[in-house]
Amino acid sequence: MKEKSFTDERKDYRLGRLRKKDLSSDPIDQFYLWLNEAFVAKIAEPTAMSLATVGLDGSPLLRTVLLKRVDHRGFIFFTNLKSRKASQLQKNATAALLFPWLLLERQVIITGRAQPLSSTEASEYFLSRPRKSQLSTWASPQSQIVPSRTYLEREWEIIESKFGEGEIPVPPFWGGFCVTPQTIEFWQGGQHRLHDRLQYRKDTQNVWIIDRLAP
Repeated sequence: MKEKSFTDERKDYRLGRLRKKDLSSDPIDQFYLWLNEAFVAKIAEPTAMSLATVGLDGSPLLRTVLLKRVDHRGFIFFTNLKSRKASQLQKNATAALLFPWLLLERQVIITGRAQPLSSTEASEYFLSRPRKSQLSTWASPQSQIVPSRTYLEREWEIIESKFGEGEIPVPPFWGGFCVTPQTIEFWQGGQHRLHDRLQYRKDTQNVWIIDRLAP
């Protein structure tokens, strides 16, 4: 394989500055503000977030999932409870999230603990999903080795035939998690690599405080 260097690939960030005085005192409110601006900027899939978990051997694993809700508890997503990420979170709740809104020269980085959602909340979301997505959840043994795509498509057709036109029940292996934030960092690209990094963390009184981090 021929080597390729990317040492000359760079850009200077010029879209904005981030000052502590301009931030909301509540990081969730600040997140809503930035998320709305990501939608306005027509960033592709602004609710897509990288989710980092810890494997059984202590190694980090990373994948992209979709944020489905944000509330006073934290950042919520849904998944197959037999998936690798769910298995890891059930054994080690440590998690990190990253929203890469690079078109706006922004990132949001969240660290925290992932707590399972109630079956009621998970079921309500499952029943709101498109029918074909519901079928895929039943058909796909997520994170397991399968012989081919043809196998998956055949399983999907079997499931579709099984349920016919009736309501598709919630799988017993369906669930979700809420990542309760311990820190939330808002990153804005700056000129000459002097990026703005402002991180929320809770003090001993459980009040959010904001620190500026060196880039």
